[in-house]
Amino acid sequence: MISETVPISRLTNGDAEFNRPKQRDQSLCQGYNGGKGNLGSVGVSATNCEGGNKGEDRVSRLAARDTAENINGNMQPDVISKNARQPKEMTVQDMYNNQYDFDDDDDDSDWEPLQEPPVVVKWFCVNCTMVNLDDVVHCDICGEHKESGILKHGFFASPLLKEAGLTQNEADVVERYKDSCLQILRSVSSDNSTAVGFDERMLLHSEVERKLRPHPERPDRLRAIAASLATAGIFPGRCFPISAREITQEELHMVHSLEHIESVELTSHILASYFTPDTYANQHSARAARLAAGLCADLASAIFSGRVKNGFALVRPPGHHAGVRHAMGFCLHNNAAIAALAAQGAGAKKVLIVDWDVHHGNGTQEIFDGSKSVLYVSLHRHEGGKFYPGTGAAHEVGIMGAEGFCVNVPWSRGGVGDNDYLFAFHHVVLPIASEFAPDFTIISAGFDAARGDPLGCCDVTPAGYAQMTHMLNSLSGGKLLVILEGGYNLRSISSSAAAVIKVLLGGSSGFKVENIVPSKSGLLTVLEVLKIQMKFWPMLESILTKLQSQWGAYAFQDRKKQLKKRERAGLPIWWQWGRKRWLYHLLSGDYHVKSKGF
Repeated sequence: MISETVPISRLTNGDAEFNRPKQRDQSLCQGYNGGKGNLGSVGVSATNCEGGNKGEDRVSRLAARDTAENINGNMQPDVISKNARQPKEMTVQDMYNNQYDFDDDDDDSDWEPLQEPPVVVKWFCVNCTMVNLDDVVHCDICGEHKESGILKHGFFASPLLKEAGLTQNEADVVERYKDSCLQILRSVSSDNSTAVGFDERMLLHSEVERKLRPHPERPDRLRAIAASLATAGIFPGRCFPISAREITQEELHMVHSLEHIESVELTSHILASYFTPDTYANQHSARAARLAAGLCADLASAIFSGRVKNGFALVRPPGHHAGVRHAMGFCLHNNAAIAALAAQGAGAKKVLIVDWDVHHGNGTQEIFDGSKSVLYVSLHRHEGGKFYPGTGAAHEVGIMGAEGFCVNVPWSRGGVGDNDYLFAFHHVVLPIASEFAPDFTIISAGFDAARGDPLGCCDVTPAGYAQMTHMLNSLSGGKLLVILEGGYNLRSISSSAAAVIKVLLGGSSGFKVENIVPSKSGLLTVLEVLKIQMKFWPMLESILTKLQSQWGAYAFQDRKKQLKKRERAGLPIWWQWGRKRWLYHLLSGDYHVKSKGF
């Protein structure tokens, strides 16, 4: 929980003006010259309110007022009291010239000027980083307690209680979780374990400049996952640790340009820098990126060579937005691309990369867009290019003879959940992946499509992620590497990562896959992808035909209604009640004319 104190201010013309007592001799004409870049500074410029000839007028008005006062002094008392009851009208000019005599009868001796502006204390939710006021103890967005123990106990800690150790119920849940993992390990071979790559030096990569709220890609992401795995006894404990090493420049150069590599290395000499407005770096970021890439490369080599069964790369910064020549989207080096080339260097002929991060992995697609040895499949929010980064439309299929080796499943809206993802897996991802027959499989596992994520705003559950992992684990002989990408709700990302690792250990997902019903928008997306990709993967044509026969009426029900409304909109509405009502209903499709055969 992060707290800060903010002074209450009154904004005037884009600048903050703090309430403070004004001096009697201060001019009433004040200006504010602070710009947007200097918000909060107050510029005061005193200007003369009178013109060049106003001095003589003031003298004459004062003389006239003195004369009037002498006359009033000779008036009778009853006349004076009568005139006193008639209030004198105050004008703006009177205020400026100090000619209005204010009533000083009110006692204001107890008034004291405000010495300091009042403050409002706010705190940022440790789980989702959203801002909250100090008078609440639970986050208004995710409900997490302001002093939650999620960084100590992971997702096992209660979101409603202050961190004070696990309760009895929570401890019972942890023990059951540990027992289930132990049963899994007893049922599988112990000499071929799951490896986890992690190094605490990656936690040093953080944003130095203080913004309005903490950056979503923050060190607490790894801390929450590591705390969850440690509490469950998975890692350290059940998984095999991989020693971290920094990747070499020669290995990076196989993926990125020399200019990009040098620009990332340059940040180690700068306290704080930015590649894009949302992609930061500090003096430790370059090393963290080298460690992350080195762990992914070593995990890929170890898995393909058979030293370990599969692996999970608990790394940051993420990588799937990093292209050949650019860093963007919180990403510095492309970890999945480096791991794919490392697997090929170890002997893999064909590599499958499945990217289920809610954002399209534009960097990974760019790197392998013209390659037939790497099949890239991405499921992401797209919304016609309006969702970041705007790439990944269904018609982006690859270039330079590698058409069909890039498969994009672009969701048209937010809120996509388990059913849509698993429906796409059954009818698009697995059929194409099986036909491709990879030797090695990589998952770019962003958990920002998880339920509760503040950036993704989708609805995938830990069981859904576990089931997708289970389905991909059947490919390439189980040689599977999961690489962490995005995910910014700590409770969602830690529970999802633990569910995925539990499947890697040999457990089941616990997801019931019978009778999966997609949303209408999800079904239309899958049908669109099948129509495009069946040009390159002919076996998809039978799947498309079957889906159209099963779901055609369901998918196009709303579209037919919209088309009918559009047709009616082109006809004069008064035709419904006049002599042309029969023609109106005929043209709008309400009546159908049957032709007789001869």
